[in-house]
Amino acid sequence: MASVTPQTKRVSARLSAITESATLAVDAKAKAMKAQGHNVIGFGAGEPDFPTPEHIVEAAVKACRDVKYHRYTPAAGLPELRQAIADKTLRDSAFSCTSDQVLVTNGGKHAVFTAFAALCDPGDEVICPAPYWTTYPEAITLAGGVPVIINTTEETDFRVTVEQLEKARTSRTKVLLFVSPDNPSGAVYKPAEVIAIGEWAVKHGIWVITDEIYEHLTYGPHLFTSMPTLVPDLVDQCIIVNGVAKTYAMTGWRVGWMIGPKDVIKASTNFQSHATSNVGNVSQVAALAAVSGDLSAVAMMRSAFERRGNTMHQMLSAMPGVTCMQPQGAFYCFPNFSGLLGVDIGGRTSHTTMELADYLLTEIQIACVPGEAFGLPGYARFSFALGDADIADGMERLSKLLNRR
Repeated sequence: MASVTPQTKRVSARLSAITESATLAVDAKAKAMKAQGHNVIGFGAGEPDFPTPEHIVEAAVKACRDVKYHRYTPAAGLPELRQAIADKTLRDSAFSCTSDQVLVTNGGKHAVFTAFAALCDPGDEVICPAPYWTTYPEAITLAGGVPVIINTTEETDFRVTVEQLEKARTSRTKVLLFVSPDNPSGAVYKPAEVIAIGEWAVKHGIWVITDEIYEHLTYGPHLFTSMPTLVPDLVDQCIIVNGVAKTYAMTGWRVGWMIGPKDVIKASTNFQSHATSNVGNVSQVAALAAVSGDLSAVAMMRSAFERRGNTMHQMLSAMPGVTCMQPQGAFYCFPNFSGLLGVDIGGRTSHTTMELADYLLTEIQIACVPGEAFGLPGYARFSFALGDADIADGMERLSKLLNRR
């Protein structure tokens, strides 16, 4: 048998280094168990359980029958959708931009990757606070950047400080990744914190990529604010990424966007023209109906998520060995499970949250994502974007197990 040399490796080192998306892996395993007849409750995926609003679906059905959408369209997106995104951004976050500052992408995840590809040269450092969405470090690395991880804590509601950012800054720092509301922690930054971080970035000439995908999902006194709106001097060194997935229950439609300076959007459009061409036209028409419509369906879903988040938080907080910050935004609880590690629970001892998550899936058939996937071991992410009955059932299963110690 011929020996394998670096020149004959079947898969490149760049792609071989990529890890599977932990959130999708947990969701896939849970769905496979369900298909085998197991009563699995899936807290893993960040996916609304509501159907896409009917007027959006109807717009897509109509588009399917329109022959003009059977053909290629501009790589940057349908002109009417780009303008609608600009209008929606002004309406929802008071940030003014023109349509040529908008690039429509194949989901928010594609917008994240494209933004890093547009800004990072090999060796450029990107500050990435933890806990972070599992895709961020992979996207940074694939773009040639170097993730610089800053750990946040439960004591500060998982919000990073300017002092931490300054300590992490080096001559190679090119970008700060900023996310509010945050996945997985559910943290929402206060306006004064957003301003302080934005002014720090301006002072040091650091780009900010701000992920605003959960902009409409905030609870109680917590409110979304857009950094380039609060810090206008940041506009020329800031990219906004967003999409329809979370706000309009459209995870499967795969439409996102990035907003930025015209030169960055032009380069990113050129990149997309070679990578994917245009986003699927039917999905773009659906997205147009979503962002152009009113927010009544969004308000209904937000109200349900707030109720569910409060229920889950209360039930988790009552469990022995568990502490949990009340979710401020998004649709996740991020409980601290470190008190459950190294102790016997139902006849098994788990030493990591990865082991614990696997035990919960096999023993009581609930699926969550361990904190290791988000750069913060000892925690776990539980989505509350599922029905009230399933949340209550899953939390009761967990409580009963923990009380068997």
